[in-house]
Amino acid sequence: MLGRMKKLFVLPVIVSIALTALTVWGENTAIEPAPRDAKWVERHEGFVAQAKQGGIEVLFLGDSITDGRRTKGKAVWEKEYAPRHAANFGIGGDRTQHVLWRMEHGELDGLKPKAVVLMIGTNNTGKDQDGKPRNTTPEIIEGVTAIVKGLRAKLPQSKILLLAVFSRGEKGTPIRDQLKEINTALAKLDDGRMVKFLDIGAKFLEPDGTLSSDIMPDLLHPNEKGYQIWADAMEGTLGALLK
Repeated sequence: MLGRMKKLFVLPVIVSIALTALTVWGENTAIEPAPRDAKWVERHEGFVAQAKQGGIEVLFLGDSITDGRRTKGKAVWEKEYAPRHAANFGIGGDRTQHVLWRMEHGELDGLKPKAVVLMIGTNNTGKDQDGKPRNTTPEIIEGVTAIVKGLRAKLPQSKILLLAVFSRGEKGTPIRDQLKEINTALAKLDDGRMVKFLDIGAKFLEPDGTLSSDIMPDLLHPNEKGYQIWADAMEGTLGALLK
């Protein structure tokens, strides 16, 4: 009898531990808001201060590809977007979870931009230094979707221009297929009214699908020429959203 009672007690404990482990293993970090280091927080606080000043008509939100408009894309920014009272809230290295954290900690407070230009997700691909995948394709899609939903909730009057994640790397590599799958899913977030999906990735590619180093020297980040191509390809859609 005593042995049977022990078995009856141990079995639920084992099941509980197994379920807990499964829950932890199944967590999607792409949708869990998270900060980064102190320097990153300092940049975030700068954006919060900028938001409090108001007057932002167009908000760019993203990672290093957006952040690069301050450097390699500076001339294009000054010509195309500064006159439109645009603000650049891009931070290099950001993943979806970092943007979600920033959104929840003041960067959108008090803002009423006409449009938000969003591109995020490329840093959720690949592997961390320990060799573990950062996020799966479905997790990344869920992360970007969470940002779009958050923007709609916090900025209900702002239209969202959701950009497909730009192609990167050599032709024929797995990352190309992964990004294509991600972008196919993100296209479904276009509601025909407040969220517009735009894929301009083909503008950076040669006819054979090669990503030109003349546009993206590291096959990831645009140079000045690349930023101008981006601006030209996006202008018609963004202009329509700002009317």
